[in-house]
Amino acid sequence: MPHPTRRQLLVAAAGATAFPAYASDQPIRITVGFPPGGTTDVIARLLANNLGQKLGRAVIVENRPGASGNIAAQTVARNAPDGTSLLFVPSSHATNASLYKKLPFDTEADFAAIGMVATSPYVLVVHPQIPAKTVSEFIALLKSRPGHFQYATASQGTGQHLAAELFKKMASVDMTQIPYKGSSAAFPDLMAGRTPIMFDNVALMVPHVRSGALRPLAITSTKRSPLLPEIPTVAETLPGYEIQGWFALLAPAKTPQPLIRDYNAALNAVVNGAAFTTRLTDLGAEPMSGSPAMANEYVLKEVSRWGAVIRSANISLS
Repeated sequence: MPHPTRRQLLVAAAGATAFPAYASDQPIRITVGFPPGGTTDVIARLLANNLGQKLGRAVIVENRPGASGNIAAQTVARNAPDGTSLLFVPSSHATNASLYKKLPFDTEADFAAIGMVATSPYVLVVHPQIPAKTVSEFIALLKSRPGHFQYATASQGTGQHLAAELFKKMASVDMTQIPYKGSSAAFPDLMAGRTPIMFDNVALMVPHVRSGALRPLAITSTKRSPLLPEIPTVAETLPGYEIQGWFALLAPAKTPQPLIRDYNAALNAVVNGAAFTTRLTDLGAEPMSGSPAMANEYVLKEVSRWGAVIRSANISLS
């Protein structure tokens, strides 16, 4: 076997320098800031199983629920940037930056994006007692009785809440939020018509829509949902309206760029795979792939965009 050249030795040395604490035999731990069983956890575990196969590594999901995902984010932000500690976040990661007056981490400076994973729109539904059958009719109804109608949310500051606040602002209407402790807690009043309006995840609402218990008015993303393709988007009536949940994979800041690129390539291969896409569709989500730079830009734009809405509506969780 020929001896390595001086150039080969220099390249090997540079590679060693780039991965000072990286150990490829250690498992990769993806931390999720929410309890097992929810949509965020389900997608994270689906991703972990497929990502492990692509990387040839053990990938483990760890749940550290609390403070709307902030406990998990703080944990990963403080972990070594060696590729063994990653963070799976939903869109609340971006809104928390404005909902909380002080966080134990910097949303922008303490994380490096590996890539986007999926998006999931909401659907605006009403109880059949609400006479409106279109977004235009709904807006006219709200304007006829300002502040009279109540809408349900999973809690203060959630995506459901922000979807309604953005709608109120863009349509120049008023309705009153009734916050619950989760979507499941809101459903009895929604189904009974006591709180007859809600924005929520498409997959959660499809059974109630198909049974006729709730009437869908519009999808909150810019394109129609494959789960309810006949339902128009809000933007078809209110141009520029858009809100959807999203999921991204992050690493601690200063994670070596070669690792970020390798993980991103594996992530995109998983996200664009047919089996992963099919499972996402069942969950009311769609795949979203791209570069680390694109993911980072997307997250930071969401921080800025929703910060303006949150400040305008005077929403706070601390």
